Order: sequence, then C-alpha cells, then structure tokens
Amino acid sequence: MPGTLYLLPTQLGDTLWPAVLPTGSQAIACRLQHFVVENAKTARAALKWLEHPTPLREISIEQLPEAFTQIEIDRLLNPLHAGHDLGLMSEAGCPGVADPGALLVRRAHETGIDVKPLVGPSSLLLALMASGLDGQRFAFHGYLPAREPERSKRISELEEESRRKQQTQLFIETPYRNTALFNALLAACHPETLLCLACDLTLPSETIAMNRVSIWRRSPHPDLDRRPTVFLLLSAR
Repeated sequence: MPGTLYLLPTQLGDTLWPAVLPTGSQAIACRLQHFVVENAKTARAALKWLEHPTPLREISIEQLPEAFTQIEIDRLLNPLHAGHDLGLMSEAGCPGVADPGALLVRRAHETGIDVKPLVGPSSLLLALMASGLDGQRFAFHGYLPAREPERSKRISELEEESRRKQQTQLFIETPYRNTALFNALLAACHPETLLCLACDLTLPSETIAMNRVSIWRRSPHPDLDRRPTVFLLLSAR
C-alpha cells in the first residue's frame, strides 16, 4: 500500500507550537521520517520547533527544486510508493497555498496517493478572518510589482476589480518593501476604500488594523518595516 502525503503547516514566527498547532497535527508530524520541503534549513528548524523525537540527521529531508520536471516530482514521491508516509512543508504557514509544493500535491492525486491536509496557521485566512472585510468573495494575488508605475497601476486594477465584484483583495510584499507598498496604496486608492494591515500574525507583536484609506492618510503611519504583513483591500464605493 502506498503511503499518505501529509500537508503540514508550520509556524509563522517564533511562537511555541501549542499556541498555533493542534496536538494531533504535531503528533503526526513527529512520527514522519520523510519530508519534502521548500527550504531544508527552515524545515530543520521547524522539526525542532515541533519537538520531533528523531535526530535530524536521521530524517530524510528533500528540498523542492527551483525548476520542476516530471522526473524530479516523481522522484520526490518515491517514498510514498515504497509505503512510507511523507510530509510536505512550506517555509511558513500552509503548504500548497502560495507555495510551489502544490505541484507535488497535484501529482500525488494523479498517481492515486492519498493527500491529507493538517490543521495549522494560515496567514491569509487569519488576516481575512480578522479584517472585517468580505469573507464570501476574496482573491489572493501574491506579490504586486515592486516598481513604479507598474505597482500603482496594479493597485488601481485590483481596486476596480474589488468594486465590480465586491471582492476582498489580498496580497503580500517582501517585508523590507512594506512601507513603500503602503504609501503606494494610500496614493492610488479611493478615500472610501477599506484597507487592512495584518502584521506578525500569531506572534506577540501581532497587530491588525482596518480603516478607510482617508483615515489612514491622516493617521500616524504604522511601523511595517521587516514585519511579515498581509494587505487586504475592499472597495466601498
């Protein structure tokens, strides 16, 4: 019988696992001996965080390649076909969501492998839950363009799409560019557009704030520098 592919959420930051992970998810993770991961160094830290009982040097940890090929994907799934359970780990949060591991999951389905997602933190869902914005219609857009005028043009497109569909738009940025993105949002968005910033989710420094753009413009600006942040906007026109 082939093994099961477990999708294992990990920590979003420096928080003890009982604060963000059910004991059932931790127990499954700690019996697995085979992992495919986005980043091997981060994965070892996550396994230590999970209190995995096996010495790290004895655990099989394979890193996802930068360029996928069918041969490479099938090679990574070999432990499953040999009867071993396998854990897929993203660098942070939930694997398969805004994560290259989704290709591995797709191939597992194609080859008849059972896929089991485990419960754990998702920064996108936590941000949406806490935003007060529309949770019925939403879309995640990943990273916006880093340069102007492309960034502001994309913001205007997302705001217009939000107005037409009444859809919450979620996106992220490399933490050291958060302030530049925030300033671009204030400059490009309509005053009535709702904007939420969800920073350092699950950490002691967590802050979540939502206001109209007009209020953000005249309020003290938050410190976003190098803080993992989910940005959410909803057109209120």
